[in-house]
Amino acid sequence: MQIVVLGSAAGGGFPQWNCHCRMCSSVRNGTSRAEPRTQSSIAVSDDGENWVIINASPDIRQQINASPQLAYANGARGSGVRSVIVTDAQIDHTTGLLILREGLPLDLYCTAEVAEELSTSYPILSMMKHWEGGYRTHTVDPTSDEGWQIPFVPALRFHPIVLASNAPPFSPYRNKPRPGDNIGLRIVDTRTGATLFYAPGLGAPDGAVLSAMASADCVMMDGTLWTDDEMIREGLGTRLGREMGHLSVSGDDGMLALLEQFDKPRKVLIHINNTNPILDPDASEHKAVLDAGVEIAFDGMHIQI
Repeated sequence: MQIVVLGSAAGGGFPQWNCHCRMCSSVRNGTSRAEPRTQSSIAVSDDGENWVIINASPDIRQQINASPQLAYANGARGSGVRSVIVTDAQIDHTTGLLILREGLPLDLYCTAEVAEELSTSYPILSMMKHWEGGYRTHTVDPTSDEGWQIPFVPALRFHPIVLASNAPPFSPYRNKPRPGDNIGLRIVDTRTGATLFYAPGLGAPDGAVLSAMASADCVMMDGTLWTDDEMIREGLGTRLGREMGHLSVSGDDGMLALLEQFDKPRKVLIHINNTNPILDPDASEHKAVLDAGVEIAFDGMHIQI
């Protein structure tokens, strides 16, 4: 299985266009060694030629153009992008569905709850029907143990894992999310058994999440905020990370402490907010992550398992 990190930042990217926090200012002004990052998205393949995008960020055009594996085509039009999966209905994971309109029709996989949001509260799917009929939407059962396969990447099987997080701010289910509003993905290469667990938004781990982490060869986990009150302390928000559906990286109950329980998988943090000091290679927080045996995702990162 091949994995390409198309975007490693949280919503807004890094630097965020209107943010002048310490971290965004440092990368914009060149006063730190931090590198810019686009908004969270990955792509997976079983042959390096046919790719499934997981979460279509607003930066998807730039991300595909920066990824020769995905941008390549034999004819005047085309790409290696064969299908799309979205794990929730958040703007930073779905706005790219608008950008991909020139490539329609495409197969789209999501839960029924997410498809509902994308047809009502944020009606992307209804809008896209005007481009070659739009997306061919396949709804998946978030409680299914069997998962599903995608014809273009037949060696890969996708298993949804319900995540404790939150529904989008525009959703009528905000602060009262349903089980299908947020999923992670356990992706298994059926030829080798190699397994990726991808959970870019995680509020709290449960038994299913712990089991998926324990059995994975690589985990790509929510790295949004270093501390729960980071946005408040920076004067950029009024809510705690857990209220937004994100487990902080630091702390006794944070992501690093959670990852420390597992020896087997390669551990990667993704979906990193622009305020998070782990983005600065010279910060003590960055060093603490690496010292814990955890990697920090970057745009263009390639992983093979």
